[in-house]
Amino acid sequence: MPYNAAVELRGKVALVTGAGQRIGRAIALALGRAGASVIVHYNRSVDEADATAEQVRALGVKAEAIRADLTSVEQIRAMFAAAAERFGRLDVLVNNASTFYPTPLAELTEENWDKLLTVNAKAPTFCIQAAAELMRAGGGGCIINITDISASRPWRTFVAYCASKAALAAVTISAAKALAVDGIRVNAVAPGVIAPPPDATPESVARLIKPVPLGRKGEPEDVAAAVVFLATNDYITGQTINVDGGRSIA
Repeated sequence: MPYNAAVELRGKVALVTGAGQRIGRAIALALGRAGASVIVHYNRSVDEADATAEQVRALGVKAEAIRADLTSVEQIRAMFAAAAERFGRLDVLVNNASTFYPTPLAELTEENWDKLLTVNAKAPTFCIQAAAELMRAGGGGCIINITDISASRPWRTFVAYCASKAALAAVTISAAKALAVDGIRVNAVAPGVIAPPPDATPESVARLIKPVPLGRKGEPEDVAAAVVFLATNDYITGQTINVDGGRSIA
């Protein structure tokens, strides 16, 4: 039999956290185009999530928006139970939901530390735990964490955010080791300058892209393409793909 590492996504089910907007929406649409049914997770962005789900359905696959507050482990578990009930299986999890704002060391508060670590590291970890249970029942699966290039090259004024993404990078490797025996692969995609804040000025964006060797910012679709690649290659686990225009090597 000829070797083929490609995993067919048609007929599979993917859950993308924070899929109503920006990078999460691009990932949900890319997985839908690849043939997967998509569970669009959201917390507050109900209109955006419904719109994303409708766009995915327009691709000819199933999609449904499911709400959960990821700061609650109980709600995380309820979300995966709802996914199992409505779709019968889970093959791909993309931990995309994240919160991001500066926390200079001198101004860091316990509340900010707890919030960033909870949303960006604790929540994905318990999503992995819940997803793995469903994936074992289906004979395997793929988990992809959206980290950040700052996990390995932290920024000066984003202490808690960088720590949270570094924690998720470590979880990626630990989970890859723990779940390989179950046929579950765990990888990460680390974006660089992809989706600047909505209030970013042309000048601030220019400063961000100045150190990027490719000389431009990326697009959410660049991250989505890396996610689909990892979801469809069955011999990669415990790895991180930097989607950053070369910023991490500059």
